[in-house]
Amino acid sequence: MALSKEQTQFYQTTMEMTRKQIADLNQQIEEELAKVKERLAELQNAKEAAKQIYGGACKILGVENDLEKEEDAAAE
Repeated sequence: MALSKEQTQFYQTTMEMTRKQIADLNQQIEEELAKVKERLAELQNAKEAAKQIYGGACKILGVENDLEKEEDAAAE
């Protein structure tokens, strides 16, 4: 069954609009991923700072840093 000129135009327009939608969605995905990566970096920096404080407190108190021990065990 052959398509009429109007049907052909309709489907071509649909394809163009859908292609643009997909491109827009891809752009939004990239923007959201960038935000997530930035937030993860902030959280990792905060975690490292907290670990340094915890380690310093352990040294001052003369106790073993159990967090270091856990991380060493997890790395093995």
